[in-house]
Amino acid sequence: PAAPAIPLAPQGLPMDASKKVDLKIIIIGALGVGKTSLLHQYVHKTFYEDYRTTLGASILTKVLAVDNTPLKLQIWDTGGQERFRSMVSTFYKGSDGCMLAFDVTDRESFEALDNWRDDFLDKVIPREQGFPMVVLGNKIDLSDRQVPKETASAWCKEKDIPYFEVSAKNNINVAEAFETLAKQALTTYKGIFESYLTDSIKLTPNDKPKQSCC
Repeated sequence: PAAPAIPLAPQGLPMDASKKVDLKIIIIGALGVGKTSLLHQYVHKTFYEDYRTTLGASILTKVLAVDNTPLKLQIWDTGGQERFRSMVSTFYKGSDGCMLAFDVTDRESFEALDNWRDDFLDKVIPREQGFPMVVLGNKIDLSDRQVPKETASAWCKEKDIPYFEVSAKNNINVAEAFETLAKQALTTYKGIFESYLTDSIKLTPNDKPKQSCC
């Protein structure tokens, strides 16, 4: 079984950049958009052309450095079939970043992004809308495109999410997309840790019992 994602508790957070940070990244999106292929291209540098549906979730890990911080990404690849939706949403918990994927040759997969995004944000620990997230428009190597780049870019711009046009087959922009998400997730992670330390310092004087004045 995979190691659980690091909780947001202070005990689990590293005190300095020399310690490796574990981050949980999840890839979600409609059936057949190439989530498994994207993950295998990023982790193994191979094009994985196996059309078996991912049942539930599978996990691969990748170690890299971002801003001199060693990261271990635990990347969860999830099934896109509607009947697995409730099962997949149980894997959202503890995620530090989310990758939304669609197929540029399948308009329905793009139109489903709203539902996938809303479902994810509903299930994760309530936080500001700026949760670390990127959108990948996969299969740009194919000619029968249905979703114009401008359409996808406008959707992402409105929601303030970085957009990447990618090809798992030809390895275009795949690493850049994952590393952008990793950087976002690390920044958020460090911010939560620093705000915890700040709050701890502020709260220290109030830990003593207050004396009643009258």
